Amino acid sequence: MLTAASAPGWQSQLIARLLAEPRLKQFVITGCTTLFFVAYFALLSVEIFPVSEMPVTALDRWIAFQPQSLWLYASLWVYVTLVPALQDSRRDLLIYYLSAGAICAIGFTSFLFWPTVTPSAHIDWTQYPMFGPLKAVDHSGNACPSLHASFAVFSGIWLDQLLRQTHAPGRLRVFNVVWGLGILYSTIATRQHVAVDVYAGIVLGVAGAALQSRLIATLPELTQTAPIPVEKL
Repeated sequence: MLTAASAPGWQSQLIARLLAEPRLKQFVITGCTTLFFVAYFALLSVEIFPVSEMPVTALDRWIAFQPQSLWLYASLWVYVTLVPALQDSRRDLLIYYLSAGAICAIGFTSFLFWPTVTPSAHIDWTQYPMFGPLKAVDHSGNACPSLHASFAVFSGIWLDQLLRQTHAPGRLRVFNVVWGLGILYSTIATRQHVAVDVYAGIVLGVAGAALQSRLIATLPELTQTAPIPVEKL
């Protein structure tokens, strides 16, 4: 059995990161993911302002509908979990969720004040039962920016940094890039989004990664609170 003590260097570092603060990570990842979905689906039912339909571009016409890409689309939820799971300190976990929270705040604000929908793909979805669960919960609203694209880019940048820090082999970094690009492709190939949604999502994801870098440079290491002197009790 491979353990952090017996594995080679980069593997040892990745395993050690996965094993750090397991209970905290489980609680935070589960809680934040739940909050995200509650807010996301709540916004789908809110209609305060007129809804805009996003335009179809040449890229949308060039990328054909590919039902097999659904597994790539769904794999985002594994992809985004890797980043917080690989954090090895409470400070970095905090920075991750501050940055991710900023992405959500901007995206949700846009959904509320500028609601958008994806245009009809003119597809008989009953012919593709594998899409049934997705279509049952994720309607065509909350289109722009594509948070799927935002978090694919945001997670891809974070994972690349972690792989570089642990001196992981280049093939893993290439796989990370290919996976992230595959998720971006799938957002259009599944007809969940159009290209304009994805462009906006990419910009938002890059902005979130820039915020993360800024916070890493400025936020001090978290330390345990010093004990209160007896004379002050």
